[in-house]
Amino acid sequence: MGESLLPGSFMTETRHSAVCRALLLSGAAWLTFACTGAANAQQSLVNIPPVPVVSAAPSDGLGDEGYYLEADLLIRDEQAEKMTARGSVEARYQGRTLRADEVVYDSKTGAVVANGHVQMINPDGTAEFADHLEVDKDMKAGFARNFAARLDQNMKLAAVTAVRRNENIQELNQAIYTPCEVCAEKPRPTWSVQADKIVQDKQRQLVYYKNAVIRLWGAPVVYLPLFWHPDPQAKRSSGFLSPRIDFSRGRGVSYQQPYLQVISPSSDVVITPQINSQVNPFLNVNYRKRFYSGMLEARGGFTYDKDFDIRGDRFGQSTARSYILAKGKFDIDEKWKWGFSAERVSDAVLFDKYKINDVYQQRGLFTSDDRRLVSQLYTTRQDERSWLSVSAVSVQGLRVVGLNATTGTANAFENSGAFPLIGPLVEGRWEPSAPVLGGRLRLQGTGVMLNRSESQYGEAPYFLPTYKGQGGVDSSRATLQGDWRTSAIIGNGLKVSPFAQARADAYAIKTYVTPAAAALGDETKQNYTRALGVGGVDFSLPFYKPLGGGGSVVLEPLAQVAIGSESSRVPTVVARNGTTQYLYNEDSQTLEFDETNLFQANKSPGFDLYEGGQRLNVGGRATVNLSKGRGGTILVGRSFRTKFDPLLPARAGLQSRSSDWVVAATATPMAGITGFVRTRLDAQTQEIHRIETGVNASTARGWAVVRYLKDELDTNGNRQESFEAIAELKLTKKWSLTALGSRDMVSDLWRRRDLGVAYQDDCIRIDVIYQQEDRYASTASGIRLQPDRTVVFRLTLATLGDTGY
Repeated sequence: MGESLLPGSFMTETRHSAVCRALLLSGAAWLTFACTGAANAQQSLVNIPPVPVVSAAPSDGLGDEGYYLEADLLIRDEQAEKMTARGSVEARYQGRTLRADEVVYDSKTGAVVANGHVQMINPDGTAEFADHLEVDKDMKAGFARNFAARLDQNMKLAAVTAVRRNENIQELNQAIYTPCEVCAEKPRPTWSVQADKIVQDKQRQLVYYKNAVIRLWGAPVVYLPLFWHPDPQAKRSSGFLSPRIDFSRGRGVSYQQPYLQVISPSSDVVITPQINSQVNPFLNVNYRKRFYSGMLEARGGFTYDKDFDIRGDRFGQSTARSYILAKGKFDIDEKWKWGFSAERVSDAVLFDKYKINDVYQQRGLFTSDDRRLVSQLYTTRQDERSWLSVSAVSVQGLRVVGLNATTGTANAFENSGAFPLIGPLVEGRWEPSAPVLGGRLRLQGTGVMLNRSESQYGEAPYFLPTYKGQGGVDSSRATLQGDWRTSAIIGNGLKVSPFAQARADAYAIKTYVTPAAAALGDETKQNYTRALGVGGVDFSLPFYKPLGGGGSVVLEPLAQVAIGSESSRVPTVVARNGTTQYLYNEDSQTLEFDETNLFQANKSPGFDLYEGGQRLNVGGRATVNLSKGRGGTILVGRSFRTKFDPLLPARAGLQSRSSDWVVAATATPMAGITGFVRTRLDAQTQEIHRIETGVNASTARGWAVVRYLKDELDTNGNRQESFEAIAELKLTKKWSLTALGSRDMVSDLWRRRDLGVAYQDDCIRIDVIYQQEDRYASTASGIRLQPDRTVVFRLTLATLGDTGY
């Protein structure tokens, strides 16, 4: 008998399973191509049926080997060796479901053909569709007509034909791709990519495009006759990354095109030429490598050009200009590590002129300060009870000096020779495992050598922090310190914490001798030793009161009594300019009195200055916790000492017998809004000497961050007052305004102003931002403050990423 007809649905273990298994497995092969996801870009996306995406398909009871096949009619042609299932065909195998009007299986060749409304639903909820589908017996080659797919993250694609030539080469013809919502009411997606042909080469791990067009709301915006990028399925592959375009007065129109070159499974390099319309090109390179014991990353840039200011005026001689930002960290064994950072730039404003981002970051033990670069070499050892580090550090300064706020000019950039070469710097800590006298003991030892090639003290005018051509102050210091502390609860909750500290310092200092100082017979080398110590007790007594609705109030009086040696500052005169003397103080110039050190035995941040004497530190803290995350806290305190202390800096408010008041508070009056304030008030007049306050707000209509800082006398002896704000306000569901402002209220000018408009929906975000930044730049007549204006266009496409790099 040539053929047999079997109506209805059935579940059986016969060769009919070949139809089900072969075709269901073939669907997985098409999905492999569909998941390229990058821009499989022309036919109707509207007709793709909505298929819910689920993380895992529910169990159908078939297991891994069971299958299910249902059809209105099953035709078995013994002579032609074909089996045909017709009419509402549905097959399930290993979590996949196939639906079609007709399925034909050729048992002689192993080929499978499906016709009419072909649907393949995968276990993860993704789906493919076609009018006609063919695959060979090995599923290495196949063909689909009117192919479409709905992928993960709601990505959709469609093509007139899809061809799988072999296991490595697959192609889509007349294709379109989009992650945006598409329906009969909205046939044009917000953005899409169309191409005449897209070819995926799995062996080379590349995806090629021919005649590709990127469309926004159906309008073509970018045409690329031919381009390629790494296969998104590949873990790492060489290819072009997203470009970046901006415009500024100095460089004109700038186009950056990164290219990723994979060198090995553990290393790669990104080469990014910056093509500028008004100045020479600038080349950026970023190299990365992973080792079994650590990592290495090195960024660098180079150009050969004249200098130019913010207005684009070029001056001076053409010369090489470059930078390097590198870091590395490696494990020696479980306890020992070593690392380094290398940060240098040939031009103090190079990063600003060429818009080099992410410069001032921590790349080692020590963090780069704003507009200062830190190069370091270090090794560390750490276990449960001890820490040891040995390091060497070099600093390059990029800030302006000799600033004239009225004219907006500066004398020069910082002289890096006035910064010390730190090395070696040795720091060690150790704690015994067992308590000592009922408390915790910590021993600490440090040693450091500082060497300068040039002096940090000027002769005329004396306020200049650098003076080239003179030898700087060199010094060495060794310190041994012990800290002991314990605590106990007495009575109804009084916490008593006795503490003690002992320290010994030894200095060897080579002074900077000016001609005036030499005439007075000042020595060029001095040695100095001292022994310091303090003991005291901390007291705290919290009072707790519950509130209705699950809230609470905690009031906590705080006090510290400390008695020790007198305050000490290294008395060595390292420089003299007429009647002006400069005392040695390398690491304690940034002393600030606030809530963070109110109850510290020594408020000085470094070693060269030591706060001593008999003193009483008192304060009070109140904390309120309410429902829905609301609440707040406030701390108020001050310090009292037995006598006036002239060694402490006057600007810190600690010299007098009664110090300034310190106040720190945070408040959350409602969910999404938090404010804070940190301030120091005059002891007599309650005048504000220093205040830092701000608000963080986030609601359904947007978010904002506001900061205000005022300091009558900062660590450099200058008055400081600034205001900063950044916010985004949603005007509608899709449109919003963005703003950023930074104002220097001492100089009465805006350092930076950004104003932008943004559009965002489910698959696109477009930002157009106008930026104006007032910064110092080299000009033909010197260093001047000039406005730098830039227009930034940022396009972020869902699944493709930001156009910036």
